[in-house]
Amino acid sequence: MSFQPILPSTGYVGWKFLGRTLQTQLSVQARTPEVQRETDYFRARIGQVKTAEDLVKDRRLLTVALGAFGLQDDVGNRAFIAKVLSEGTLSENAFANRLADKRYSTLSRVFGFGDLGARTALPGFADKIIDKYRLNRFQTQVGEQDANLQLALAFGEGVKDVVQAASSSNARWFSAMGNKPLREVLQTALGLPASIARIDLDQQLGQFRDRAKAVLGTDNLADLQDPALQDRVIQLFLVRAQAAQSAYTSQGSVALALLQNSG
Repeated sequence: MSFQPILPSTGYVGWKFLGRTLQTQLSVQARTPEVQRETDYFRARIGQVKTAEDLVKDRRLLTVALGAFGLQDDVGNRAFIAKVLSEGTLSENAFANRLADKRYSTLSRVFGFGDLGARTALPGFADKIIDKYRLNRFQTQVGEQDANLQLALAFGEGVKDVVQAASSSNARWFSAMGNKPLREVLQTALGLPASIARIDLDQQLGQFRDRAKAVLGTDNLADLQDPALQDRVIQLFLVRAQAAQSAYTSQGSVALALLQNSG
């Protein structure tokens, strides 16, 4: 029987429950036969992988590698992922750096094939990727029950990744805006409309920073690694996301009633 996360409630209450039980649930998930097979295989073989081509030709290794960064849907796009990994991130013109979704550049940087060389044999590398894979797998399974809680669970790791990947404040914001799950949480929590995506990127940056300063008291993304501030962002996100869903459901109910009455 496959693992299913225990999720007795939605919204902020559900989020707090997940926070209390996360490590226990991850431990249960890690002991399931499927996860054990995939992670044992990855741990035993990833140290022998020296190039992007080595990785993409082994579907089982690639599944764990991509799954660690929430990119598991790309497991069949071998040529695309090979290009992401082989060109690295050191050049501004590198393929990964030109993609809107910054999870690809994080993937490329962590594996290092196109930068200073493969990092796959470094001490602790396999365990680091496996931990990320298990967490993302759990988040995905939560998302099958509640998409908003999946996004909330991914927020902390997303902030950590963008802070580590860039040194300047603006670069971190651009990375956050290019990370789809992270952007959705921030945009909703800060009360920014979806239409913001249609304006100039520098104007988007200004609006994100201004709203963060007004709502959170800081426009420094590194500050969002603080557990209390992170919790505040997630609470705002879940409350606003639920309110939007309720409004949409109510509108749908009214429209359905009108159609029924018209008949």
